[in-house]
Order: sequence, then C-alpha cells, then structure tokens
Amino acid sequence: MARTADKTDIPRRLTEAGYQLFTRCGYHATGIQQITDQAGVPKGSFYNHFDSKDAFAAAIIAHYAQWVDESWERCLQDAPAPAVDAVRHVFTRFIAHHEQQGCQGCLVGNFAAEVAETSALCCGVLNTALAGWRTRLAELLRRAQAEGSVRSDVDADTLATFFWDAWEGALLRMKIEHHTQALKDTVALMLDHLLRP
Repeated sequence: MARTADKTDIPRRLTEAGYQLFTRCGYHATGIQQITDQAGVPKGSFYNHFDSKDAFAAAIIAHYAQWVDESWERCLQDAPAPAVDAVRHVFTRFIAHHEQQGCQGCLVGNFAAEVAETSALCCGVLNTALAGWRTRLAELLRRAQAEGSVRSDVDADTLATFFWDAWEGALLRMKIEHHTQALKDTVALMLDHLLRP
C-alpha cells in the first residue's frame, strides 16, 4: 500500500473513500476494511487518524456540510438580485448536481435516516449542518419578504425549516424514483404557490 510523507494525505484519502462508500452503500454496510482498501492505506492507519467509525462518519458529515456551504456561496455569486430568484437559482443548481451524481441523495439526509438514533456524535453534527442550511435559506427568505415576493405572515425561520424539510423528503423520493422531478416539483410548489404573498 502506498505511503506518503504528507501528513494530510492519508486522512484526505480516507475521507474521500468514506464519502464515496457511505454515499453508495450507507453507514452500516460499510466497514473499516472497505474504507482503507478503497483509500489504499493500511487498515491500522485508520485509527491513527480517527478514534472510531462514528468519529470518522461525523468528520465526513462535517466535510460534506462545509462543501454544501461553499457550493451555496458559489451559487449566490451569479444569482439574480431578487432574493426569491436567488433561492430558485441555488436550488436549480442543486438539482443539476443531483442529476449529474445519479440521484444518490444528500449525505446528511442519508445519515439522518440511518444513524440519528444510534450515534449521538453523528446526530449532533447532522443538527449543526441542517441548522446552518436553514439559517442561510432564512436570510434569503427574509430579504424576499422585505421585497414583497414571499409571504410575511409566517416568519422566515419557520418557512426555511419547512422548505428544507420538504426538500429532504423530496431527496428521498428522488433516490427511490431515480430522477429529480420530485425536487423540481418541490421547489416550484414552494416558490410559486406556498411561499407567495
């Protein structure tokens, strides 16, 4: 197995392998040996970098959440100025990503369904990720309310929570149906009907 002098190389390779395997196979169906084999590192090196499989999974979730945050920021860089159009722009980009990735779903949603009741550590990281995403969306919805394009009889935080809950549910449907129509329908229903003033 390949060894390297770069101290960040093995954790990076483990993280990349873990992300791929957890996305494809799930948490419980993925073993440490599979992860180290995919990463091309000795099995013993796993525990030099991670205390447990739970700690490793929590790091994967946190890394994925950071990637989503960065993707959100990139989407906003060329988004239309009106806030409701910016929301549509971001989620349209996310839908395109899911199409390109073969409808694998959201790693946070996948983990929530599989380990939220059995891993307090993972559950905490999942909560942090979802709370951050809701906050980002609420900021845009608050702007849209001020612009008069989103209903203001319900506060933006509540609307953002409802939107994300519907989105995560649509992601599960997408995985079952193997296409992104559920995502498109959810965004259209939210922005064109349920959130309109």
